[in-house]
Amino acid sequence: MTYHAWTLPDGVEEVLAPDAWVLETLRRELIDLYRSWGYAFVLPPLIEYIESLLTGAGRELDVQTFKLTDQNNGRLMGLRADMTPQIARIDANRIMADSPARLCYTGTALRARPGVAASSRALRQIGVELFGHAGAESDREVLSLMVATLRTAGIDGFHLDLGHVGVVRALLAPAGLAPELEADVFDVLQRKSLPDLEWMRPRIGDALADQLGVLMRLNGTPAVLATARSQLEGVSPAIDAALDELTALCDWLQAQTPALAVHVDLAELRGYHYHTGVVFAAFVEEHGRELARGGRYDYVGEAFGRGRPATGFSSDLNVLTRVANRAAAQASVILAPVADDAALHARVHELRTAGEIVVQALPGQAFPEHNRHLALIDTVWTVQHGAIDDPRS
Repeated sequence: MTYHAWTLPDGVEEVLAPDAWVLETLRRELIDLYRSWGYAFVLPPLIEYIESLLTGAGRELDVQTFKLTDQNNGRLMGLRADMTPQIARIDANRIMADSPARLCYTGTALRARPGVAASSRALRQIGVELFGHAGAESDREVLSLMVATLRTAGIDGFHLDLGHVGVVRALLAPAGLAPELEADVFDVLQRKSLPDLEWMRPRIGDALADQLGVLMRLNGTPAVLATARSQLEGVSPAIDAALDELTALCDWLQAQTPALAVHVDLAELRGYHYHTGVVFAAFVEEHGRELARGGRYDYVGEAFGRGRPATGFSSDLNVLTRVANRAAAQASVILAPVADDAALHARVHELRTAGEIVVQALPGQAFPEHNRHLALIDTVWTVQHGAIDDPRS
C-alpha cells in the first residue's frame, strides 16, 4: 500500500465545509441547551500527566491513551482518550463546591485504538456531569438532558437501554473470583453466550452459573423487572435495591415520555469497573453503536482527593451529525466590490455585524455563487437582489 505525506492515520478524519458548519452549529446549539439547564462550561486541556489521566475511572483507558514524554522534565504525559476523568478532577480540585455542581464540556478525545471496527479514533466528545447529589432526581435530570440532546440534534426514533451494574456486582461479590476468571465472566455476559457459560460452569460453580444464566435472559421491555424480582428474590438486598431503582426510573420515563421505547438489560456491563448504579445508552436501529451513553459513577473523585456522588453522559458530535443527517443551511451571500471607498467599507462592516455574509471579490479570484450584491445607487451602497456577472468591473 502506498502512503503519501498527506495521508491521514486510520480512524482520523477531517471535516470540511459544509459538513463542518453543520457540526459546529450543533455544537453551539447543545452548549446553549446545557447552559439553559444551568450547566457551567469547562474546557479541560488536551494533554495531562499520565498519573492524572489514568487515575480512578481513567484506569480502563490505559491501552487507549497516546503517551509521550514531557521534554521539560521527563515525565510521562498522555493525550486524553475520554474527557470524563478530567471533569471529575476539575470538580474535585478546582470547583470544590459543597452543593451540587453541574458541568458541561466539549473537545477532541483521541483513541490509540478504535473502539469497534471502522470507528473513529478522534472523537468530538460532548457531555455533562452532575456532581454532589446521590438521589434519583439527578439521574432523571441527566437522562432527560441526554434525551433533549438527541432531539436537539434532530434524531427521532431512538430507544433507551437501561441497566444497573449493582445487580452483577451483587452476584459476583460473594464468589471472590480471580481477576482473570472475572474477566472471562464479563466477556460471556457481554456476548450473552449461554453455551460458553455452561462451559465455564465447573470454574465458577453451579449456583453462580445458574444465577448468571437467569441474568442473561433478563432483557426486554420494563416488564422483565417483575420477572427479575421473582427469579432473584432473596439473593441479595443490593439486587432488590437495584431493581427498585430501575422500576422507579422506568415508571418515571413512562409518565414523562410515554412514546419513548425503553429496553432493560440486567446483564449490561458498560463501564462496569467505574459505574456504581444505573447505566443508560441511546440507540437507533440503523446505527450499530450507541448515540450517547452515561450513568451513575459515585465517588469517582476519590482518586483526586475528594469523592462525591456523580452522574453524567457523553456523546460524539461526529456520530450525532452523521445519524441526524443534517443539511447545511443554504448560505445567502452578498457580493461586494473591492474599492477604496470609506462608505463601502462602512456598509460592509454594518452588514457583517448584522449577521450577513459579505464576500468581497478579490482581483484574480473566481467569486462565489451569490443571490445579492452591493451596488452604488444614488451615492448609497445598497443591497440588490440577483447576481451580477463581475462585481470587479
